[in-house]
Amino acid sequence: MDKFADNMKAVDTSSLVDRVENNLLELLVQQNLKVGDAIPKEVDLASSLGVSRTVIREALLRLRMVGLIESKKHRGAVITSPDLLSLVEKRMIPQVLDEATLREVFELRLVLEIGMADFIMERVTKQDIEELQKIVADEPDLSDSLHFQIQHEINFHGKLYEISGNTTLRKFQKMLLPVFEHVHSSGLLNKKAVVKKFVSHKGLVDIIEHGSAEMLRNGMRNHLENHFARIFS
Repeated sequence: MDKFADNMKAVDTSSLVDRVENNLLELLVQQNLKVGDAIPKEVDLASSLGVSRTVIREALLRLRMVGLIESKKHRGAVITSPDLLSLVEKRMIPQVLDEATLREVFELRLVLEIGMADFIMERVTKQDIEELQKIVADEPDLSDSLHFQIQHEINFHGKLYEISGNTTLRKFQKMLLPVFEHVHSSGLLNKKAVVKKFVSHKGLVDIIEHGSAEMLRNGMRNHLENHFARIFS
């Protein structure tokens, strides 16, 4: 009976911390606090919300874990700009992802890289094109095959994310690299290609140099959909 009561207490405490965490977020919004602003002290928060400092401390710890607040010397806890992908990255363990999740990750990549076309065409420089040409110079001719080297994929597509100029996209691509490497080494890419003709990296570089955003979107779709088919066909 005592063990059962202890378990019930633990559940209640956890629920209280959940509620206090949400209340803290609402309070920060209501006070219109911005990045760099100090938040109220634990004792003041406990008094305002009518809970113990232990509960407040646990709720604040959760906010620290997601990067929403951090401790500053002589200032206490202050609001920070959270890294949107940090928590996801820590839990992105490709070896434990099932095929349905892997499929969704690759679909997400498809959406992102097709969607980057406008940014790439708007922001690409002559130097970027020269660097892309160097990357693809030693790649095999892919016009009749869908086989590729994982390092070529990383180098080429990583450069595209860099050209996009979007820091969050670059972090996201870096976060997904272990997934792509796992898929490459797991044997999922050993399936025969369904489509024999597709746009290669060299073809994409040519589009970036001479084409339009719409052409790049179509070329990227063709390029990635064929890789996708090798895994999930």
